[in-house]
Amino acid sequence: MSVESLPLPPSEKPGESLEPPLNGESITWLADGTPYSPRFGDRYRSELGGLDQARQGFLGGCGLPEAWAHASQWRILEIGFGFGLNFLVTWAAWKADPLRPRVLHFASIEAYPVSADDLLRGLPDDPQLQLLAEQLQAQWWGLLPGVHRLSFDNGQVLLTLYVGDAQTVLRKQQLTVDSVYLDGFSPKLNPELWSPEAMKNVARHCRRGTAVASWCIAGSVREGLAQQGFEVRKVPGIPPKRHNLRAVYNPRWEPRHKDDGLPPPVTAPERCLVIGAGLAGAAAAASLARRGWQVSVLDAADAPAAGASGLPSGLFCPHVSPDDSVLSRLSRSGVRTTLQILQQLSIAQLLDQGKDWEHSGVLEHDLHEPVNLPPQWLDAATPQSHAGLQWSCPATPEQLAAAHLPAASHALWHEQAGWVRPAQLVKALLGTAGIRWQGNAPVARLAQTDDALWTAMDAEGKTLAQAEMVVVALGPASTALLQASGLQAGAWEIAPIRGQVSMAAHTAQTRAAMPPFPVNGHGNLVPDFPNAQGQRQWIMGSTFERDVTALPPTQAEQRDAHASNGEKLAALLPECRQALDDFFAAKTQPPTWARVRCAAYDRIPVVGPVELKSNGLWLLTGMGSRGLTLSMLAGELLAARVHGEPLPLDAKLALALHSQRMSARATKT
Repeated sequence: MSVESLPLPPSEKPGESLEPPLNGESITWLADGTPYSPRFGDRYRSELGGLDQARQGFLGGCGLPEAWAHASQWRILEIGFGFGLNFLVTWAAWKADPLRPRVLHFASIEAYPVSADDLLRGLPDDPQLQLLAEQLQAQWWGLLPGVHRLSFDNGQVLLTLYVGDAQTVLRKQQLTVDSVYLDGFSPKLNPELWSPEAMKNVARHCRRGTAVASWCIAGSVREGLAQQGFEVRKVPGIPPKRHNLRAVYNPRWEPRHKDDGLPPPVTAPERCLVIGAGLAGAAAAASLARRGWQVSVLDAADAPAAGASGLPSGLFCPHVSPDDSVLSRLSRSGVRTTLQILQQLSIAQLLDQGKDWEHSGVLEHDLHEPVNLPPQWLDAATPQSHAGLQWSCPATPEQLAAAHLPAASHALWHEQAGWVRPAQLVKALLGTAGIRWQGNAPVARLAQTDDALWTAMDAEGKTLAQAEMVVVALGPASTALLQASGLQAGAWEIAPIRGQVSMAAHTAQTRAAMPPFPVNGHGNLVPDFPNAQGQRQWIMGSTFERDVTALPPTQAEQRDAHASNGEKLAALLPECRQALDDFFAAKTQPPTWARVRCAAYDRIPVVGPVELKSNGLWLLTGMGSRGLTLSMLAGELLAARVHGEPLPLDAKLALALHSQRMSARATKT
């Protein structure tokens, strides 16, 4: 953003004026190549390019990179993302520093994101920053109002982008930071950003010792910071500024932060036991291992993903609703996180895109009217229109034709969606450095010693493993383990749900009848994926048998499940169902693939401490039928809670997942 208020001189004419971009802020490009905001009547940066201001004024102004040396994590808050120059400079400094923190958190607020094209155009001519900016641009999509977590360098550089009004964001979001970049347009042009109330909101997110840097030295800003407990001083500026501002949060009083109902954050990674080797357990283990934990994953089976996460193939896909409900917003955050992790694992050659997963898009055949997109997404006059339609939009006639559906069908196209072989994803996650897999290790009870060490024991009382922290991710068996360990979580409303899918190898006839992409609706179809031997298959399902846990299902139950899956397919894709008639009408059918998953009473995952007094014992469960969409996000949320990091999703959404809701409900009933 601007390093000072520099309105256009009367003699200067814009070098180029662009129409407002579909998904970003309208930018005017001046003759000297500087981006200019007609909305605020100000430059985004000085005519000298802004690179020195970013490196010396903000990064250096907060004492970085020296201040973060040997830290396990460093958290930066920026007011005004603009074209991302401060982020890119900080990221480049982190990459170049041998003493860098293991995880760099950069949280930035932007009310009016620029377009993806302008993001690159607005950068100084610096080859290193250009390479980083291209990675940023690749994730610069779907930026609806709210919180977006972007992930780089294998999850060790995390950009949390808050799209919205700075004052509102600072009041509602939960984060504590080590450095603050106070940027933005001039106080004369954007006074609310620099008001005393704004400085109070910034102080809410500071710890004692948090450093602040800014190009703005206005007396009202310095006074506002001083009133909130900052020690403020002017320092020599970066041209064209004569002075810059530096401050340190060091109030005379003891700062108090809102109690979020969680144990105190850990100060350094230690050892952790993850009980359960499905998607949830593997996601938690990988998120913690990326932060330096030594993680042992224990499971009763002799191989990972032996439960519901062993599904041969499944979908990750956003949920949509006209009111953009909690589940809809949660699913978008989940899809973004899942895509990032799949791409990172593919770069690391732990997954094979096209064989283990595909960002294919998913057609949702809506059998009910109307199509349930938020109305503002369909109104081209709203700023949310293009960003929303980058997620989900009405299906095109060509997409309907490819699925052999009538042109009048009600259907959506989810661009940010695809299919995954879950067992391969679990295996790849468990390959993260710092994770040790321990099979044939059925945990029957957990106990905490006087020195706060957790012990996992088998049914005979034999110690299987010990660690400072435990994550229980056993799906439907999670609450039974906690209850057997003398905890109260057994009263929580988490129901087991058996699911059965139908699948078979393709024939030439069935493959020709399949759509070229997965289809979701009442049940879902992954039309073409390879099994372990490379044979092409289709899979359709699943049944939803609440409170049924028996495995394997009886032959009668399997026949009923095949019939149910066939009926769903007939409604979803009638022509495809006809092509599979030999399968569904056969007197002798192959067994269904059946496992048991679980869901909380409100169909929202459970992520949080089991009991506040049980410091170090966490629960991650209740993914229901959305494990591929939500597990990776849930693992990141758990790790963020443990470490006191900026959350990877909106604070209100995070609260909806909190384990305390289960305890509160159990107490009321």
